[in-house]
Amino acid sequence: MRYFPAFFDVKNRPVLIAGGGEEALRKARLISKANPSITFVAPDIAPAIIDEFASTAHLTQRHFKASDLKGDAASRPAVVIVATGDAAEDERIALKARARGIPVNVVDRPELCDFVVPSLVERGDLVIGISTGGQAPVLGRSLRAKIEALLPQRLSALTAFASDFRQAVTDALPKEKRRSFWESIFSGPVADMVLAGHETQAREQALRLLNQPDATRQGFVHIVGAGPGDPELLTLKALRVLQEADIVLHDNLVTDGIMELVRRDAERIYVGKKKSDHALPQTEIADLMIRFAHEGKRVVRLKGGDPFIFGRGGEELDALNAAGVAAEVVPGITAATGCGAVAGVSLTHRDHAQAVTFVTGHAKGEAAPDLDWAALTRLGHTLVIYMGVGTAARTSAQLLRAGMKVTMPVAIIEKGTTPEQKIVRTDITHLPRDIRQAVIKGPAILVIGEVAAKATGRGLIDLTRTHEMPERMSA
Repeated sequence: MRYFPAFFDVKNRPVLIAGGGEEALRKARLISKANPSITFVAPDIAPAIIDEFASTAHLTQRHFKASDLKGDAASRPAVVIVATGDAAEDERIALKARARGIPVNVVDRPELCDFVVPSLVERGDLVIGISTGGQAPVLGRSLRAKIEALLPQRLSALTAFASDFRQAVTDALPKEKRRSFWESIFSGPVADMVLAGHETQAREQALRLLNQPDATRQGFVHIVGAGPGDPELLTLKALRVLQEADIVLHDNLVTDGIMELVRRDAERIYVGKKKSDHALPQTEIADLMIRFAHEGKRVVRLKGGDPFIFGRGGEELDALNAAGVAAEVVPGITAATGCGAVAGVSLTHRDHAQAVTFVTGHAKGEAAPDLDWAALTRLGHTLVIYMGVGTAARTSAQLLRAGMKVTMPVAIIEKGTTPEQKIVRTDITHLPRDIRQAVIKGPAILVIGEVAAKATGRGLIDLTRTHEMPERMSA
């Protein structure tokens, strides 16, 4: 390790940037986040620098002078950044800064640098620096992107939250107990509450733990959408909470690939539902979430697709709110958009459909949904039916009776985005027959509308040609 990692405090202190081009602008944007007093020195200063920094920095349009480094400890530059683009001038400035004991960074010249500027991941006062010692900056930026994806955006709120409690913890707890207290905060439900924006509840819980160290902590529930099946379509936030969960209550539609991403030592409880086969009634699922939260657990309720689109997530959130349990919904890619994408079906299309409607093939208690079929037919846009395989005959009959044209294209997408994906092209008249012919068992969605004719992709079965044969024979 050539460079020792450290952080400079440059707040309200002078920083000299020798240069007026693109590289100088990039460094200024980065260091300005630490609120220094910036001075640019260059014979030519780019318009972009003038536009962005004219009101917050000193712009000196001339060549660098040695006197730019003079002054007492408070007035001379705390650091110097050199980006003139002239190799000889860069070296001259660097040597003069070093002679005065001022740390210097020369862009793309690590041999002249006293310090290097790392790639930064920022969450307020939480800053992570990634450096390759100036040898492979592109690699540093790549690693930064990966770390950015893993860290919650509201970590700055968690840092501020800890700052507010720091003195109280120092006053209330002996030194040997403070570490365990902070570990319980940062690796438990209090952190979940802060990251979810429930700061009032988080403060109440933190005070309770501080004043009553042996009290049972309040848990937290994440209702998480697992998407249509492909693990790579899981959101970053969903992945993070799966890695932090104590208990995961998961559905039938959650694929094995997604379950592989759950923390290894988390307890897993199957609460899935299939048609006429419910592992647990909905009320018992809610009771489990509430009980585990009251035990101080970090609970994930993992559901296929999106929890708020035919996923009963609203019912579960209502139950948690009624019980006073802190909870957050993490949305997922719903089946319609995920399956539509893999089948090449744009649910809205300027030439064919200016809107899309999502409906369900089943209402509460397996009853038929009370839908206005005539209105759905008149709209003339894309209709997506969830859980519609078992009721396809009724759907086809109702839409035809309401006036839908007999050749309206339909795409049946079964287990979309998974290795078992199957896509069937048919029409509204032949929908029930072709579901049987293609041996569609579900889970599947029905896409009804002109856009369905464009369905393609892996697992495609085109049955539209078989519809023409009887017509030709009768003719």
